[in-house]
Amino acid sequence: MGLFSHFLVSFLCLITTTLCQVTEFISIDCGGTSNYTDSRTGLQWISDTGAISYGKSVQVENPYGGWLQYQQRRDFPTESKYCYTLKTEERRRYLVRATFQYGSLESEGTYPKFQLYLDATKWATVTVLESARVYVKEMIIRAPSSSIDVCLCCATTGSPFISTLELRPLNLSMYATDFEDGFFLKVSARVNFGAPSEDPIRYPDDPYDRIWESDLVKRQNYLVGVAPGTERVNTSKQIDVRTREYPPVKVMQTAVVGTRGRLSYRLNLEDFPANARAYAFFAEIEELGVNETRKFRMERPYLPDYSNAVVNIAENANGSYSLYEPSYMNVTMDFVLSFSFVKTRDSTRGPLLSAIEISKYVQIAPKTDKGDVTVLNALCAMSTESAWSNEGRDPCVPAHWSWVACSPTTTPRITKITLSGKNLNGVIPSELKNMEGLTELWLDGNYLTGPIPDMSNLISLKIVHLENNRLTGPLPSYLGSLPSLQELHVQNNLLSGEIPPALLTGKVIFNYEGNSKLHKEAHKTHFKLILGASVGLLALLLVLCIGSLFLLCNTRRKESQSKRSSLRTSTKASTSYSIARGGNLMDEGVACYISLSDLEEATKNFAKQIGRGSFGPVYYGKMPDGKEIAVKIMADSSSHGTQQFVTEVALLSRIHHRNLVPLIGYCEDEHQHLLVYEYMHNGTLRNHIHDSTNQKCLDWLGRLYVAEDAAKGLEYLHTGCNPSIIHRDVKTSNILLDINMRAKVSDFGLSRQAEEDLTHVSSVARGTVGYLDPEYYANQQLTEKSDVYSFGIVLLELISGRKPVSPEDYGAEWNIVHWARSLICNGDVISIVDPFLLGNVKIESIWRIAEIAILCVEQHGTSRPKMQEIILAIQDAIKIERGNEGDHKACSGSSKGQSSRKTLLTNFLDIESPDLSNDCLVPSAR
Repeated sequence: MGLFSHFLVSFLCLITTTLCQVTEFISIDCGGTSNYTDSRTGLQWISDTGAISYGKSVQVENPYGGWLQYQQRRDFPTESKYCYTLKTEERRRYLVRATFQYGSLESEGTYPKFQLYLDATKWATVTVLESARVYVKEMIIRAPSSSIDVCLCCATTGSPFISTLELRPLNLSMYATDFEDGFFLKVSARVNFGAPSEDPIRYPDDPYDRIWESDLVKRQNYLVGVAPGTERVNTSKQIDVRTREYPPVKVMQTAVVGTRGRLSYRLNLEDFPANARAYAFFAEIEELGVNETRKFRMERPYLPDYSNAVVNIAENANGSYSLYEPSYMNVTMDFVLSFSFVKTRDSTRGPLLSAIEISKYVQIAPKTDKGDVTVLNALCAMSTESAWSNEGRDPCVPAHWSWVACSPTTTPRITKITLSGKNLNGVIPSELKNMEGLTELWLDGNYLTGPIPDMSNLISLKIVHLENNRLTGPLPSYLGSLPSLQELHVQNNLLSGEIPPALLTGKVIFNYEGNSKLHKEAHKTHFKLILGASVGLLALLLVLCIGSLFLLCNTRRKESQSKRSSLRTSTKASTSYSIARGGNLMDEGVACYISLSDLEEATKNFAKQIGRGSFGPVYYGKMPDGKEIAVKIMADSSSHGTQQFVTEVALLSRIHHRNLVPLIGYCEDEHQHLLVYEYMHNGTLRNHIHDSTNQKCLDWLGRLYVAEDAAKGLEYLHTGCNPSIIHRDVKTSNILLDINMRAKVSDFGLSRQAEEDLTHVSSVARGTVGYLDPEYYANQQLTEKSDVYSFGIVLLELISGRKPVSPEDYGAEWNIVHWARSLICNGDVISIVDPFLLGNVKIESIWRIAEIAILCVEQHGTSRPKMQEIILAIQDAIKIERGNEGDHKACSGSSKGQSSRKTLLTNFLDIESPDLSNDCLVPSAR
């Protein structure tokens, strides 16, 4: 009964998800003449009649499978580009699909070959070779804006055409990659192994309407080289597919098995070699005996590293009839993919495979410069004509508008505008000054009014035609100094005033007839007198300023010398006890000594205790100058405690960062060791997220800012100090908040310096239970990645509002890591979110932090990110939460830090992520 209830709940959840998904599906029948509901799938299809005004509807002979959406196609002329616009939700992930069935050729024509683009990014070359075949092109994207354009253009044979265009929203966590800011995923293969027929599986079996192609489909070089002994198996039992990618149950109910110990295939991949994201899907659907096992490895020729991991489906998936979907985050693949699964020697059953999915990384190409597009749109709005002013979409890519020319640069710029005699009305847009790539401007023969705008920034401008308009005002003087100007035509306007002399030298072809109020004379009355007086006044002011600065610097130098003299007389040298025993770090003499009597007065004999750290109790105080302080008294008088005191003074005397609690001074008495810090008004981060006596006041954005501050402090310790410093006790109670809620890392009593040229520090494991790095605890080797592990716990606390260790919260798992990892890896981030945050947070930003947090708490330090990568992830989440993507680029020199990040599913096919530098994907390597 329990199993039945489980499946019933899963089924109801699936139905609810499916209904929500379908309402957001966009299915366009290109060339169709009416809207309809497909009786086979229940999907609603709409005609593209209102979506595009170009092309013609053409009847298709022998439409695929008799489907209504393939009975017509839309054909376009060859001379331009033609685009469909699809509404999207920015930053949401979608599957975009275009399909093409041409049908029979007319007379002795040639099958079409043309280009398909998504925005400015080349998606595919559509090459038709068979009349009856439906060519499917799919792209998985994270929407870069509120809409995307799917464009057809550049036919080399025949004419561009399209049959259907579909948009399918995906689950927030599906198909997330480290590189989606700079790359789309072009689906190259999605294969259902062991399929019962050649029919593909899609909606409603797949609630996201992905198309799973049967392995029985016969095509040239498609799934050839099948190993002898390969058999097809299936089951009618329910399969648990609740992972992040949610493949259809029907796909996972079939598989192929290598009964002779091997499964092997060869598959052609279009547009390869390239870097790809690849998934393998496994579910144990055969009943294994008590002593039977199924273990196997993957083999790829000449790539032995791919054979390291052993697959044990029942073990990896936590039981039979459950999905296991290991993946490569990034892997380089050839045009011909050859792979094998081979059973291990201790296995009694041969390898099994249910499905694969391979997607190519396609770098997102930038659109035309936004400033240039703004000017072009303004010009379009100035005309009542529609043919030239409604070409729409990007003006340069994939093909430029008829009245502009574009540069071949990475981000295209407009180089020429040709709008002679186009009935333009109004004032020339002032934003024209930002079109820095412009070389020619043709606006003659229109009805333009107002002054000539500022174009002084257009240093490449060569030819300007503004004649035969109604422009008024003077000729701007900058026109005479444009370095590249060769021709200027302003005749037959209403311009007035003096002509700039530089335009009359003959260096520029200059036509200005027909402007009756435009003249050559220059009025220079008293010019030299005015100029001489101005120069004299400026010289006098300059002498006065220099004199004042000299006097001010001299006064400040004397004050500074006086203060240093006073400080030397009032500061007591540190005693030999700590300085001599503490090493030579204190030789810098940065820390300031404060007497015990002064601290007793400031704290009113230590009357107000405000906390307790690993060092000892902390007291509130106020210095005579009004500065608020926190005084820590060392409770441990042993040699170890004394070493903590020396360590903290030594370290904090030489490190200074806005996100580290500053050390004001120290005190060393015969029986006391005290540290004096800046007082942090808002206490610890722990109090703000865990203290049940106080109402939580940190919303999600506030928590992200705190995380960013703390991460920057730790990143400074790891990379900004030489030698680097490992904190060794990162936790929420050691992250303090100042009066402005800015976070600062504190408590350096356990910190250690890393020795130069060493990868770790040998050290007895110390830290706080729940935050302690298990790898450090096991081998006693301390690295910066130990701090990363602890900070990952802090991030999980910020998401969940839960403590690191709690038998009440986590049961047998007892700690936050196992609990959170199991939920996140199953695509369920909602279940770990602090109830205080729900309803006021963007789940996508939660996912960004959850993903980096799980990487931080990886078992092995080499798999964890660096603090710099964590900061980037937090900043991404802040941008998402604020709804401001900015101009973040995934492919830049600063992105190298992302190369160590891996997919969350790293048990199998564990290959490092690529180095995204120099605007390209570099193949990953071990």
